[in-house]
Amino acid sequence: MDPVIKNIKDYGSLDEIQQRKDEVLKELRQDSAQASTLWNQIFVKRDETTKADYIASLVSNSIVAFDTFILIRKLMKSYHFLFGGSKKKKKKK
Repeated sequence: MDPVIKNIKDYGSLDEIQQRKDEVLKELRQDSAQASTLWNQIFVKRDETTKADYIASLVSNSIVAFDTFILIRKLMKSYHFLFGGSKKKKKKK
C-alpha cells in the first residue's frame, strides 16, 4: 500500500496564510455548489402531463410495492431468526 503524501507548504507570513485560506474557501464553495446541483438532479420531480403517464406510473409503483412485499415476506420466512421470530410454538396438552 502506498503511503499518503501530503502537500506541506511552509508559510512565511500571515498574508500567505490568508491567501491560501481564500483559495480553500473558494474550492469548498465550488464543490458545495457542484454537490448541490448533482443532488437536485437526482431528486427532480417528474411532471406527469397526461392521464396515461399518471396511470402508467401508478401501475409501475404498484408493481414495485407488491414485489417488495413478496421479497420481504420470503426473507422473513427464510431468515425468521434474524428478525426476532421463534420456531413453531408447541401446543400444550
